[in-house]
Amino acid sequence: TTFQDGGEEVEDGAVYNVTLKKVQIQQAANKGARWLGGEGDQLPPEHTVRQYETSKIRAIKAGTLEKLVENLLTAFGDADFSYISIFLATYRAFASPRAVLELLLDRFGNLETSSHGEVANLNSLESEMVLRAEIASVLRAWLDQCSEDFREPPDYMCLLKLLDYLKNNMPNSDMESRVQNLLKQFQNQEVEAVDGFCSTSSSGLVDGEELEISNPEEFSSFQDHVVAEQLTYMDVMLFRRVVPYHCLGSIWSQRDKNENKNLAPTIRATITQFNAVTKCVISTILGTRELKIQQRAKIIEKWINIAHECRILKNFSSLRAIISALQSNSIYRLKTTWMFVSKDVLLVYEELSEIFSDHDNYLTSRELLMKEATSKFANLDSSEKENQKKSQKRLQLQKNKGVMQGTVPYLGTFLTDLIMLDTALQDYVEGGLINFEKRRREFEVIAQIKLLQSSCNSYCLIPDQKFIQWFRRQRPLTEEESYKLSREAEAAADTNILSPKSQKSMVKRISTLFLGTDVFTPPKEQPPKSSPVGGSSGESTDSASVSSCEFNHSETEDVCVTPVSSPEDPLKKSSVGSDKGYDSDKGSISSDKGSSSKGSISEPGLGSDSGSIPPRDSGPGSAPRALPVYNRQSEGSCIIRVSMDGLRDSVYKSILITNQDRIPDVTQRALLKHNLEPDAVEDYELVQVISEDKELVFPHDANVFYGMNSHVNFDFILRKKA
Repeated sequence: TTFQDGGEEVEDGAVYNVTLKKVQIQQAANKGARWLGGEGDQLPPEHTVRQYETSKIRAIKAGTLEKLVENLLTAFGDADFSYISIFLATYRAFASPRAVLELLLDRFGNLETSSHGEVANLNSLESEMVLRAEIASVLRAWLDQCSEDFREPPDYMCLLKLLDYLKNNMPNSDMESRVQNLLKQFQNQEVEAVDGFCSTSSSGLVDGEELEISNPEEFSSFQDHVVAEQLTYMDVMLFRRVVPYHCLGSIWSQRDKNENKNLAPTIRATITQFNAVTKCVISTILGTRELKIQQRAKIIEKWINIAHECRILKNFSSLRAIISALQSNSIYRLKTTWMFVSKDVLLVYEELSEIFSDHDNYLTSRELLMKEATSKFANLDSSEKENQKKSQKRLQLQKNKGVMQGTVPYLGTFLTDLIMLDTALQDYVEGGLINFEKRRREFEVIAQIKLLQSSCNSYCLIPDQKFIQWFRRQRPLTEEESYKLSREAEAAADTNILSPKSQKSMVKRISTLFLGTDVFTPPKEQPPKSSPVGGSSGESTDSASVSSCEFNHSETEDVCVTPVSSPEDPLKKSSVGSDKGYDSDKGSISSDKGSSSKGSISEPGLGSDSGSIPPRDSGPGSAPRALPVYNRQSEGSCIIRVSMDGLRDSVYKSILITNQDRIPDVTQRALLKHNLEPDAVEDYELVQVISEDKELVFPHDANVFYGMNSHVNFDFILRKKA
């Protein structure tokens, strides 16, 4: 089979990409070979005759809403077999379910008055049969893939409209009974908060219970694999409920508006759970002042072992949450405590941290996720023989149970990609047509989410109510509390019974292990900033706190978090979790501010280098087109990150700029992104952050693209003029 670019076809209200598909349908011996009695598949090419068939594939590239809905009925005829799935997964970015349903049923689905082009020349009976089959096919796919679109309590207007249409045009059909059952199901279901399952607030507790600081003995009583299984159970339940279209950049980026407080509840629930795990790790390590240094080190070891069990279970969400917590400022600075963590456990920690290394835009975690997405079990490789033996032994126990495993991803991976796509690609093209090529790109990410959700059905985990109740009872430490307790614990450790000789040997051991050198450089302490941590659910702010590393995985357009450690920090080889926030408009769950996309909220599908998105061929034979990326100017465009002065520095918005944009244009777009009055352009100035003590202030009418410093991070501040 070969493909050839057939160019574009333009119709009224639509533009199509055309591809010519050439397929060999027959190979036979030529006349001379047949006279000799030869067979086609046994002869060299010069003695055979091949017959080919060329077919045309039309894929809509852009169009009006009416054309896009009409194309649902003609896509199969145009050999665009994935169109219906792509449309249903992404249409919420540009239309409502009611608008699509009304067009489909009233305009194109009227069996009496329809003049649908594909059947216009057939007799009326054939027209009705063909159109009925097309409508039924689309509705069946809609109910199969996106039944949540019809959940509109208490009236269920769309579902009732659909039911009325089926009664009039397809009475007593399977489709009619199916819609009736779905309506009853919605009406009978009790309204429950999607995030109630994992909430750590008092509302999730049994009457009379209160939040409490973890008891080390109670925590130690849970076996490592039991904790990992229960965290995986909770993550699986939440991830399977995720509505894929909630992840779209154009939808997720609107969540911080006042009228959208309840937008994307399934994503918020996942964020809340991620934050609850990170805070649980921190509170179990720091919550009890009386712990001896060795006891605190044992708790750190236990969490590393739990993270390893999560790796075996292919739960990358809790795995990253635990690693991020251990790399948080309050835990990472416990350098004396870390000296008592055994060498073997430190090696496991290092290998787990490497999974989320920001090298090449998180290439390791992306490749691993794709490799294990549908595999039955984890593929464990360890550079240390002892760790390899231990891992294989645990994995063999899992295999002996005879139950396959799914894969729970770190959702920020996909949120980031979708935000980057939404920022880089336009919603509309020339003529005001909806850019459906953008939706095809977004569907590539949505399809990965759906595939992983399907794989989660393979898990067979039983809830342990004792652990779940313990987990819900944990009182998270505030940013200030964790920092204060961390200082107290380290001060107590400094007065411990370590002799200078033993202390020197431990320092040397850790230095050699992580740096290959005898030099140990302790991290600089970063006192907490005044911004509050976002409450027990971790959602009250838009991003992780810059200074604390307490994962307020909250929500921003491009959450940006300053890495806690410097490059020479021995215990933090990868800058992954440090103050990460599981969220971002950027589709992310966390990100680092000071480096080019370090820890940034970017993941699958974004090419190497700071959040770039790999080019995709628009069709066979077409040249790949480079998309604008963060921290790199390419083909007259790039993506910058703009935060508001006076707000949390970690909250920023991604702005696409070109070499034609001047200060007023960029300022207006930034104000809109931050939900501020765009008419106030004259009241603000745009500043590029060069370093901690240097910044570049732009003149009022400067060209941002040519005036910016392209050798530092593309981080900007919008500041109100004095």
